[in-house]
Formats: sequence, C-alpha cells, structure tokens
Amino acid sequence: MTKCLVTGATGFIGRRLLGLLSAIECDVRLLARSKVDNYETVVCNLEQDRISKHALESVDTVFHLAGFAHDMQDPSKVEDLYRVINVEATVELARLAVESGVKRFVFISSVKAGGGLASGKCINESDQNEPEGVYGKSKREAELKLLKISKESSMHVSIVRPSLVYGPDVKGNLQLMLAGISRGWFPPLPETGNRRSMIHVDDLVRAILLVSKDERANGEVFIATDGVPHSSREIYNAMCSVIGKPVPKWSVPKILFDIVSLVSPRIKYKINKLLGDECYSSAKLEVLGFKAKKSLQDMNETDF
Repeated sequence: MTKCLVTGATGFIGRRLLGLLSAIECDVRLLARSKVDNYETVVCNLEQDRISKHALESVDTVFHLAGFAHDMQDPSKVEDLYRVINVEATVELARLAVESGVKRFVFISSVKAGGGLASGKCINESDQNEPEGVYGKSKREAELKLLKISKESSMHVSIVRPSLVYGPDVKGNLQLMLAGISRGWFPPLPETGNRRSMIHVDDLVRAILLVSKDERANGEVFIATDGVPHSSREIYNAMCSVIGKPVPKWSVPKILFDIVSLVSPRIKYKINKLLGDECYSSAKLEVLGFKAKKSLQDMNETDF
C-alpha cells in the first residue's frame, strides 16, 4: 500500500484530497498543527517548528497543500510569514523528502505565481510574468526552488496551480457571494462577457493525484481549470440555482459599478476582481488525460 504524507489536510482542498486518498486505499499520514482524529498525525507548526524526519519515514508520496494565503489589507506587514511558510517550510519539506527517499512530491501553488493576465487570452504555463502580490511571489519562489531540487535529485516533483476553486463548504469570496445572494443583499451582476476560470474541488484533487502518478508530469507546472471560462453573471446565476433561489431577470447596470469604482483605488480593485477577466488554460494538464467531471451546477455536490 502506498504511504502518503499530506500537509494542509484540514483545509477546503485538503479534506477533499483525504476523501479521494481514502477511496483508493492510500495509507495516509498528516503533517498538521494539531492531532487529527482517525489519522496518524505528526504535529508541526510550519510557522515556528522544524519538520521532523519522522514525518517522511516510509513515505512514497508527499502532497504539500499547506500555505499562508490570507488576504491582508497590507500584505507587506506579514511578508516574513509568507516567506517562512510558503517558501522556507516548502523547501525544508522537499529536502527532507529527498533525504528520506520519497519518490513523488506534489506542490499546490497558485495561478498568482504566474503573474498578471495577458489581455484577450487565457494564459498558460508559458506566459510567466511578474508574480501577483506578496503571496504570488512567495509561491513562485517556492516553485523555482522545487524545480531546482527536482533537477538535482531523483524525486518526481510536480506543481499544480489551481484556478478559483469551488465546491461544498467553499471559503473566501465565493462563500461571501453565496451568502450574500442567499440573504438578498448581493445585487444581480450585469452580463459583461468577462471570462473567469474555475475548477470544482473534486476535479482539482483528481488532477493532483494524476500529476503525482504520470511520469510526464515530473519537473512540470500545471494550471488546473474545468476547461470552461465563466462570466461573473453565469457564476451568479449558478449560485441562485444551487440555493434554490429564482434567477433575477434584471441586473445592476455596469455603468453604476464604473462610477462606484471611482471612489477609491481599493474599491476599483475589488470591482475589477468581480467583473474583470481571470482566464487560464489547462490544456497542458489535459494532455495527461485530465478532463473535468463537474460544472458550476455541481457546486454543492461531491463524489467521495
């Protein structure tokens, strides 16, 4: 039986990955801040603890999902924390994995590591620009160090950059939007034809497992999407359907959002994030045989 070490297992994506690993009968060990019921757990706070070599004993595959990704108003105030957790702990774990004879190491990065979007196209892994923000820079630095470790060792290293992840118990902005629609305070968005790439959490964990096994994925970076860009209005409509709420036949005019965006750069940024393009291509992942099984209509459905 394959022995897997999972970090970040208590998070949104991590919990779904555990479900998939259990379904394929993988022997799982966790590296976590505290003991997790029903799992062998090596307790470690990546912010301040050194990683014990015991965590890697007899491990075949490492799935490294843990990271620091808080949306702070002033990320520069916690820049050291981004580096300690996202870069230094990642590199330490990978080096220990090499020393322990781990065969495969999968790192969950972010599309932000690829930098700003190219106008009018869905960017791919070759469109590498300056990483977006402190978070994106820390993820890109970790990627580069892992790829170097891959070249200098026999350990199979693969990197996955998820697009916006949706699914049951989603957190962050999607959770806020869903709650706002449910409670009636989130306005019907205009159809602007923008394109946003997303992926269901169950499809993402399938992609993670795929790159861990396919030899062609060694030393490579893969963007993960469901293959179908969605407009913000389409996302709004899907959320209405998921919670059983009628889809409004009207929308707030785009010009009102344009006017509100003039109030401050911070508000303009948030509106651009809501109605702008964030389109990515997962064609490289599809070459390995990946095909999404879920759509926005399956937002609250699971397989495991």
